[in-house]
Amino acid sequence: MRAFRQPVGESLIHVNNISGGVLAGDRLALEVVVNAGAAAQITTTGATRLYRHRPGVCDSEQTATFWIGEGARLEYLPDPMIPYAGSRHAQRTAVHLAPGASLFWWETLAPGRLAAGEAFAFERLHIESEIRAVDRPVLMENFLLEPSARPPAVTARMREYSYLASLYVCQEGRPVAFWRDLEDRLTEAARTRTRPGEAMWGASALVSDGVVVRGLSASSRFIPAALIDFWRLARQAVTGDDPTPPRKIY
Repeated sequence: MRAFRQPVGESLIHVNNISGGVLAGDRLALEVVVNAGAAAQITTTGATRLYRHRPGVCDSEQTATFWIGEGARLEYLPDPMIPYAGSRHAQRTAVHLAPGASLFWWETLAPGRLAAGEAFAFERLHIESEIRAVDRPVLMENFLLEPSARPPAVTARMREYSYLASLYVCQEGRPVAFWRDLEDRLTEAARTRTRPGEAMWGASALVSDGVVVRGLSASSRFIPAALIDFWRLARQAVTGDDPTPPRKIY
C-alpha cells in the first residue's frame, strides 16, 4: 500500500496479505531495502493468521530479509502471529545493518485462538531470526515449538504464561558501554512492568550493537502498552526523539 509521511519524517508502509492469512503450502517472501540515510516504519494491517495444515501439503513458510543502508533506520512493527489449531509453519527473518544503521523490531506470538479453545493446539512452529551488523552476527535465534511433544506450560519453558513478546533494538557502531547503560534502563522499566501471574519482562544487551527485551504474558492485553514504553525509551536513547506509533488501516 502507498506510504504515509510520519511526523518525524519516516515513511509508514502497511504490508497486507489479501488472502487474510497464511495457508498450508504457502511460500511468502518479503525483501525490504532501506537506502542510506532513509527512514521507514513497516507494520501490518492485522495479525498474521496461520491456518490449519492439510495432509499432503508442505508446511507454510514466511521469509523476510531486511537491508538497512548506512545511517538508515527501520522500525518493523508487525501485529501478532496467531497459529491456528493444526497449523505447521516456519518463519525466517534476516536483518543486515550497514554502518550506522538502526533497527527497532518487535514480535508477538499468541498461543492460538483462545476464544475457540485452541491454546497451543498448533502442530509445529519453527522460528529463525538473525541480525548482522556489517557482517558481524549480533543475534542468532532458532527455536521450534511442538506443543504435543514438548508442552510449553512447564517451568523450563513458559510456565503459566501463553504469549511471547520481543523487542530488538540495534544501531551499528555504538560502544558496548552505551548498550550496557540502555540495558540497565530497560531492565528497570521491565521490573516496573513485571507482575507475576500477569507478565514477566527482562532486558539483555547483545554481544554488540544492540539490546533485546523479552516478555512472557498471560494475556495479550498486557503486551502493547509495555512494548510501546520499551520502544519509546530505546528510541529516545538511540535517536534522541520519540517514536510515532503506526497508524492502522482497515
